[in-house]
Amino acid sequence: MRVIALLSLVLLAGCSGRHGNEPADLIVTGGSVVTLDPAKPRAEAVAVRDGRIVLVGTAAEALALRGPDTMLRELTAGAVVYPGFTDAHMHLAGVGTRELTLNLENLTSKDAFLAKVAAAAAQAKPEEWIVGRGWIETHWTPPEFPTRADLDRVAPDNPVWLTRADGHASVANTAALVRAGVTRETQAPSSGRILRDATPDGRGEPNGMLVDDAQALVDKAVPRGGGVDPTRALSAGLAREAALGWTGVQDAGVDAATVDRLRALCRDGKLPIRWYGALDAPSADAEALLAKGPLQPECDGRITLRALKFYMDGAVGSRGAALLAPYSDSPTDSGLLRNDPKLLADWYARALRAGLQVETHAIGDRGNRIVLDLYQQAFAAVPATERKVAAPRWRVEHAQLLDAADLPRFAALGVIPSMQPSHAISDLFFAPRRLGQARLAHAYAWRELIDSGVPVPAGSDAPVEQGDPRVEFYAAVARKSLDGQQLEGWHPELAMTREEALKSLTLWPAFAAFEEAERGSIEVGKRADLTVFDRDLLTVPEREILSAVPLLTVVGGAIVHQAH
Repeated sequence: MRVIALLSLVLLAGCSGRHGNEPADLIVTGGSVVTLDPAKPRAEAVAVRDGRIVLVGTAAEALALRGPDTMLRELTAGAVVYPGFTDAHMHLAGVGTRELTLNLENLTSKDAFLAKVAAAAAQAKPEEWIVGRGWIETHWTPPEFPTRADLDRVAPDNPVWLTRADGHASVANTAALVRAGVTRETQAPSSGRILRDATPDGRGEPNGMLVDDAQALVDKAVPRGGGVDPTRALSAGLAREAALGWTGVQDAGVDAATVDRLRALCRDGKLPIRWYGALDAPSADAEALLAKGPLQPECDGRITLRALKFYMDGAVGSRGAALLAPYSDSPTDSGLLRNDPKLLADWYARALRAGLQVETHAIGDRGNRIVLDLYQQAFAAVPATERKVAAPRWRVEHAQLLDAADLPRFAALGVIPSMQPSHAISDLFFAPRRLGQARLAHAYAWRELIDSGVPVPAGSDAPVEQGDPRVEFYAAVARKSLDGQQLEGWHPELAMTREEALKSLTLWPAFAAFEEAERGSIEVGKRADLTVFDRDLLTVPEREILSAVPLLTVVGGAIVHQAH
């Protein structure tokens, strides 16, 4: 059965019209309402009571429910109400930490990168760690990784540890390598690499760049969270998400301590948006969840924990993505596997029996094929009668590069490709060098996947990318860089339609989290999660999508952000 077709089977009693004559708690009117309800695609107003939608209709119908305590929000002309936007793949603590440490995004040259590090070193206390994230060398001239020698020139006295935007590589200066005990003799794990100075025997000194799981060699020496209080980082991330229009996030890989911090924030009334999480696995925390099975939603549906997050490979930019054929710009390199497939096969079978959703990071075509093979094996080995959840809605996170033979397997297996549109408009500046033009025909292949019959929930992978819903929507429909470029190999025919892009940020993330009966469209009975922009993303010129203003973010009928 085609997975998209399952969405149409969700029926809510009384999907339009009024529930009783009691006054509404909130009425939003004055603009246009895009519902994603096929029975009523557009409306003028929404009325909310007790956290749920009680009316989708005309302004007159909504205002008839106005009482003395009703909060009325009359929108400016041209404003549009959408179902609440959900980031289907992001890292909340990472977003908050990025906000509170050295942010290295949008630096277009190595000189600018080093100038920012030098400025941080000038402000740092003696021997204080300088930790940051967000650099990416692909726009530099030449597009080369920085090294410890570069960092030593501008910050010789402080240990420096700076993570690439994708999180799959970091660069350290000499002081940081010394603190971590990384020397010429240090061996990298099989799931990572230590890049070295060139020598005939290939055993040169570490040059400061550590890839994928080799990053743990330095991470262990860095103050937890880069020295930022983890609860403070979560709070900063939550505030930023609400201000951008996100009503919910799906956090792709956390530990149990993070879940407990979110519960504490919720008890204190400081959890403005919904959080759906996956525990990093394999881990002791994941073992504990396996024993319990999926937890019931908590905090009036604001916290849900029912998934495990695994890694199969790395990223294209750091040549860690596992490929079927070598990298075009490194003919001896085909990427790496970050977990033993046999180990994952055991975990997958146990997760299926326990009723847990599985999310697996896979970027390269070989990584994706291995994951689909393992999923298929698990589904065959564990019949529906032995599962707590018959249709588990397992996910592949990223699914960036696919072999043509594997494209139809998502629909056939009922597997969800959870993808990030902004990765395409970032990666496609360097992907032709890494992958060659031929392989790009099935890279970031949203159109092919949707046409095959699967929903494609969209995330941002923040802090890898900016984490802005406008950027994700624009990237999905324009498939152009933020300044309007569309270079050779970008395959504009693989873009989404605007309605598909809207679904990818609303209805399809809800489906991917088993929440389509509660969220994802504006229908009577569903939770009142709404995102309001000052213009219609479905009709404005492409470039105007990026400058749309998030006017209102509503979660469970509560206004958690409004533009001033």
